[in-house]
Amino acid sequence: MKDISRIGALLVSSMALCAPLSAQDSGEEDAAVIVVTGEGLSETPAAPAYATQEITREEIVSSVSGRIEDVLSGVAGFQQFRRSDSRSANPSAQGATLRALGGNATSRALVLLDGVPMADPFFGFIPFSAIAPETLGEVRVTRGGGAGPFGAGALAGTIELSSAGLDDLGGFGAQALVDDRGGTEASAHVAAGLGGGFGALSARWDRDPGFYTTPEADRVPATARAAYESYSVQVRGVVPVGETMELQARGLVYDDRRTLRFDGADSSSTGQDASLRLVGHGEWAFEALAYVQARNFTNVVISSTRFVPVLDQRNTPSTGLGGKLELRPPVGEDQVLRIGADYRRSEGELYETAISAFSGNVTERRNAGGVSSDLGLFIEHDWTLGALTLTGGARIDRYAISQGFYEARNAGGILVRRDDFADRSGWEESFRGGLLYRLGDTARLRAAAYTGLRLPTLNELYRPFVVFPVTTNANAELKNERLIGYEVGVDLEPAKGVELSATVFENRVEDAIANVTLDPVTRQRRNIEQIRARGAEVSAGLTFGQLRFDGSLAYTDAKAFQPGADFDGNRPSQTPRWTGSATLGWRPADGWLLAATLRHVGDQFEDDLESDVLPAATTLGVFAEIPFSDRFALVLRAENLTDETIVTRNQGGSIDLGTPRTVWAGVRLGL
Repeated sequence: MKDISRIGALLVSSMALCAPLSAQDSGEEDAAVIVVTGEGLSETPAAPAYATQEITREEIVSSVSGRIEDVLSGVAGFQQFRRSDSRSANPSAQGATLRALGGNATSRALVLLDGVPMADPFFGFIPFSAIAPETLGEVRVTRGGGAGPFGAGALAGTIELSSAGLDDLGGFGAQALVDDRGGTEASAHVAAGLGGGFGALSARWDRDPGFYTTPEADRVPATARAAYESYSVQVRGVVPVGETMELQARGLVYDDRRTLRFDGADSSSTGQDASLRLVGHGEWAFEALAYVQARNFTNVVISSTRFVPVLDQRNTPSTGLGGKLELRPPVGEDQVLRIGADYRRSEGELYETAISAFSGNVTERRNAGGVSSDLGLFIEHDWTLGALTLTGGARIDRYAISQGFYEARNAGGILVRRDDFADRSGWEESFRGGLLYRLGDTARLRAAAYTGLRLPTLNELYRPFVVFPVTTNANAELKNERLIGYEVGVDLEPAKGVELSATVFENRVEDAIANVTLDPVTRQRRNIEQIRARGAEVSAGLTFGQLRFDGSLAYTDAKAFQPGADFDGNRPSQTPRWTGSATLGWRPADGWLLAATLRHVGDQFEDDLESDVLPAATTLGVFAEIPFSDRFALVLRAENLTDETIVTRNQGGSIDLGTPRTVWAGVRLGL
């Protein structure tokens, strides 16, 4: 991991050193400066044919919690496996999905940062704490299966995070806040032009003694607050190459440590990422991307009866690498053709130690892991015929799952079990198509249909886990998930400052991977016949002078089907029927912002048998930015202002709670 970190740092340093030279033309003093953006290729004309929602930088940096997952919660249909955010959830539970297609902790939505997939190579979770919202310029969410680049991970949709450019960042920015528990949040960045490009360095550090996730009546002397401490450092360099190309380099290092429920129940998530992206904006537009990721995860499980360690998941190193190449040849003024290939490879192992709750002695040491890879070839064509835009795309994936194993040794090091799983590979095809019809400048009608693919993660295949007292076993025989879906929608702009959108959809995940209950204390990951989700999503954006309203609402009737099973026809675990968000913002003067956000999540069930309910929760948050000068402002935030009780876990009455009322105050500085 240290080697990868050094490589990333060297790549970025090289870009910075080369930047002034890249803007010169054979040493001529009067060479024109080429201004670059740091972005990828532009969206195609048919992109709005699919249900999309964009989040602006102002919305991103005015979140009431300062967390990117909170920002995404304003999108109808977005959810994580649990309601907790990245301060009080186990990192491995931070899967991201859309349209109630969850049911386990793995991400069914593809999350990209500057074009790079962010999912952990072993687990599939998203390291939200590593993504500092203040470094982002825009977020674009596309719901429904994707057949374009990295489409094999976009089963439920795609969440594209784009880093902010020099204009948004300015030369220097910083903020520091403290909450009513004594926690702190601090971030800073510096950015500067380098020839025709720019470079940016940003850092963020969060720490908090935390709150009690255990209800007061259930606390014991060993009960601990959900304390956390995390940092992330990112460096970016963007330089022009010739007259129509730009080279982008990014490096990210992060570390996140948390304590949950009991003293000693500590987890950590660390990573070092590096990527290079070459973008050509000429007649033959293209984008070439390469990335490498080194990640690790640790976790200690504490007995909820004896309050001593019973499992030490001491090391889970994983490596992800991949890239993509996309070409857009000139095919006519009203057409866009995309041809390309992408590749992802994930490799990882777990090392864990089982410990007797009675003697404290080691009882078993386990090691498991494997490799998965996916090579995809894709093509997509958009054609605009007056008011009508048509789009169609296809991809074929060559996947492979190999080197899978599981072994266990006793305390003396003697092998007691060894399983070597057969390698497997195959081809899978995916398609998508859509149309967009413009009714003047006030309305757009759209329709789309698609299929999708997701490979099981190494975690699902090989790693059992424990949320005491329930053990969920892995399953090396898991098949790929397949999505079939369609949707129709309308986007309206009947007047200036009025934006309305509505979509109805049906999505079906065949061979869906679910945590299936076998007995009261045992579950196993298994393919079930299908998860079907039918529903509607609506959103509105209204601007009236100094007031701005943004709202979204999603209703999803999701059911899991497995003939003969006890859960047949039940709602998948952790999936609500209703989710909604509404934000009212007021800008009374330049630099001022006052905003209130109301969020609602309907009731959910903890497991597939619908035996334990998580009641509906409605929260209110407020944000205020009050400038004292052009460069200095007071920032006030309040989360869960009404102190709503948010149940995030309920296993037979063993309950965890979400964020209580939390008040922040601090300053923001910009130069």
